[in-house]
Amino acid sequence: MISLINASDQPCIDLGGNCQDDSSTCSGSYYSGKCTGSHSRRCCTRTVVEHVTGDCSNIRIISRDIWGARSPKGTSNIHLPVPNFFIHHTAGKHCTTFSACISRMKSIQNSHMDENGWADIGYSFLVGEDGNVYEGRGWDRVGSHTKGYNRIGLAASFMGNFMMDAPNSTALDAVKELIQCGIRKGKVSHTYALFGHSDVKNTECPGTALYNVIKTWPRFHAHSPK
Repeated sequence: MISLINASDQPCIDLGGNCQDDSSTCSGSYYSGKCTGSHSRRCCTRTVVEHVTGDCSNIRIISRDIWGARSPKGTSNIHLPVPNFFIHHTAGKHCTTFSACISRMKSIQNSHMDENGWADIGYSFLVGEDGNVYEGRGWDRVGSHTKGYNRIGLAASFMGNFMMDAPNSTALDAVKELIQCGIRKGKVSHTYALFGHSDVKNTECPGTALYNVIKTWPRFHAHSPK
């Protein structure tokens, strides 16, 4: 249910949005800090605005607010820097445009929270073939991506099914740079080990074609971390 707008919500009004509780669906972008009252009230705009976090200078990271993420049901901090980085694919639809990737992000989060019963979208980051990296749980939170290893690693998931064909070079380069950015920020150990999901679980994830690419990347390990 959308809250009544008052004068103190003017910053949100100026963006063409409405202040609403996180329990309501936002079809566009969320903006934090633009609404008064409960911390769960955020400014929901009608359209999604492509705006990056500035987190990593060489790639475009789309923040949770911008893609319209729901608030998590709970969070747990991860010990940094992590020693492991995992590669996944979502095994669903591909996305090659910003609007399509936004739609995929919302669908994945809804599935993870409503069907799987998780506290939030599972992956640390997701990447589309539009070349953008989308913030999932982010750098600092324990994810739900790699059972048994969530507390000792971060994960990036390519949106799409990559059994037969690998992601485009723009998406691949974005994840390689994401890892390097994590090292520079002290989120990923400079001695990190890189794994595909299938290296630690009997699964087809991250897809044969994608796996054949990442096994050529630096610091790849085809065996389970300790």
